[in-house]
Amino acid sequence: VHQSKLDFFCKLGYGKEDICKVLENLGQEALEDDVLKELIRMGSKPQALESQAQPSSLKLVARGSCSTSPGSKWLGEDDSDSSSHLRPIVIDGSNVAMSHGNKEVFSCWGIQLAVDWFRERGHTYIKVFVPLWRKEPPRQDSPIADQHILEELEKQSILVYTPSRKVKGKRVVCYDDRYIVKVAYEKDGVIVSNDHYRDLQNENPEWKWFIEQRLLMYSFVSNRFMPPDDPLGRHGPTLSNFLSKKPVLPEPKWQPCPYGKKCTYGNKCKFYHPERPHQAQLSVADELRAKIGVPLIPGKEEEK
Repeated sequence: VHQSKLDFFCKLGYGKEDICKVLENLGQEALEDDVLKELIRMGSKPQALESQAQPSSLKLVARGSCSTSPGSKWLGEDDSDSSSHLRPIVIDGSNVAMSHGNKEVFSCWGIQLAVDWFRERGHTYIKVFVPLWRKEPPRQDSPIADQHILEELEKQSILVYTPSRKVKGKRVVCYDDRYIVKVAYEKDGVIVSNDHYRDLQNENPEWKWFIEQRLLMYSFVSNRFMPPDDPLGRHGPTLSNFLSKKPVLPEPKWQPCPYGKKCTYGNKCKFYHPERPHQAQLSVADELRAKIGVPLIPGKEEEK
């Protein structure tokens, strides 16, 4: 029991020393929820959250310099070895279908449009989660359009039904959102949904971070599935980098100085000067001294 709980919380990112202290205080038979609450109370954080909280070291680079340093990765990106450079895709089938049906009809065609969009990009791992009771014949209060698409996607091992059953005439449905977030978290993939899963964010701190960084929202425009080009905002990664395990950083583009050779700002100019080799960080006076052969520092001429 001790080893199983130790392995479980180690997978969540907590340190072994903190886990052992909590198990000694609460006992080996303590529930996992109690152990998690005690870890949070002690101030222990998973490795992902600790790396997020640590301030990144910034290097000062002179303006106008052509030297480039490798940029930091977006939060959550990893270098895990995989045959594909694209992230796994986990689609909230109910959310996508209802969005395509204007929240009135469960439109299975919307799910097909989303799956086709990711297929065309080259994603090989695509899973769609839909409640099992959607296989039943449509009723007046819950209409379903193009229900045969669900059967086709199930045959292709893309669609997965979350379990449900009837007890004394009442339908007992499992929480499909938990399946979606859990599978996406374990596969280190992307969640496709317009739902924010706030209840699951409050339930698990690791899921909260994951949902904030890996939730891909979308829109349907004239039967066209369209995710945003900036999933995490204007200053976040592009859509291609968001869906890729190894993001590609854009090359810096320097704007030429409007004054050209007449510029008198010297090394303080923030624009690009093609006439200056390697963007030498010299003032205009130092450049003139160098041209006529005057030493930059008095008293050093004999040494040179």
